[in-house]
Amino acid sequence: MLQDVTKNADILVTDIDPEVIRADLAKLGDKLKVPADEVYIPSVDEIRYAIGSQWKQRFLIQKNGTYFISPIQFNVDTGRWVNYHEADWQERPWMLKCGGCHATSVDLEANTFIEPGVGCEACHGPGSHHAALPASETFEKRATIINPSKLTPGVAVQICGSCHNCGKSTKAKGSGWAVGYTPGKALEVYYESIEAGSKYLYSNEFSKGHHQQYIDWRKSAHAKAGIDCLDCHVVHELGNPAFRGKTLAKGDQLCLTCHAQTQQIGAHSVHSFGNCSACHMPKIAKSAESGDIHSHVFVAIEPKITKELQIPNSCQLCHRHAEEDIDDLQRRWDELTARRVSDGDVVKANN
Repeated sequence: MLQDVTKNADILVTDIDPEVIRADLAKLGDKLKVPADEVYIPSVDEIRYAIGSQWKQRFLIQKNGTYFISPIQFNVDTGRWVNYHEADWQERPWMLKCGGCHATSVDLEANTFIEPGVGCEACHGPGSHHAALPASETFEKRATIINPSKLTPGVAVQICGSCHNCGKSTKAKGSGWAVGYTPGKALEVYYESIEAGSKYLYSNEFSKGHHQQYIDWRKSAHAKAGIDCLDCHVVHELGNPAFRGKTLAKGDQLCLTCHAQTQQIGAHSVHSFGNCSACHMPKIAKSAESGDIHSHVFVAIEPKITKELQIPNSCQLCHRHAEEDIDDLQRRWDELTARRVSDGDVVKANN
């Protein structure tokens, strides 16, 4: 999430080569607000911290004691450089705009943070007293730290929602993170999530962008049923290559711990080779490249929704159906998801 390049330059996932960077930026054409040959490119010596490494990497530099994200971004999966606020990057102090979700214990007044990245205190609250007490003081130690598993689910999930969210601070003007919030508090006092009509949402209110899982989840049947982040995700396991999304189990294995498929009918009759999330968590949001992040509303999106709402559908996100006609896809979906009952009538399958 945030790593110190001055201590380990190998954190950088690619070379900072101005010639290559400007060549990629030039391909963006009218999407650039500054000509490619005028976009500011930091040298490796200027980069203090690297932000991210899985989907993309951005670069934090310091000017007059203030951190800024430089206006270039490397997209890991596609290996290309793109722009990032190239016209106004020096008007966007990183600490104010983003810092609280990338570093631990950010203090805007002091312009400091305690730890780069998401450390223990990001989810458990201030812990110096907890650490100082001897192990023999069991109950006292417990009382000095926040344990999300001991909170009510509605409060605990807000810890995740304090960063996996999109909106603005209610306490610090211009801030994009929950300034003043600490685990165990009520998030909505400190943060206002985006609402319908935002450019970061499709017209049906599903998210287009990253750090959106919490606002999507709140719209889902999972939220109504009390299924929250920790029912699917691990938080303390690191570096397991089998679980890019840090889930408790891989693929369908996770879904089937709760959902038992009893009838191979409708769409499920031909997609048994697939993955539940491919249809019910379509990749319609963007972190680095369009469609690299799963939706967390847990709703399969039919082709007709694309025509109605201009939102990608679950079918065309598959390579096999990517270029197919939407009307024909919907017709085949309707035929596929209809089944006959004993009297010969056709009814819609409830999938």
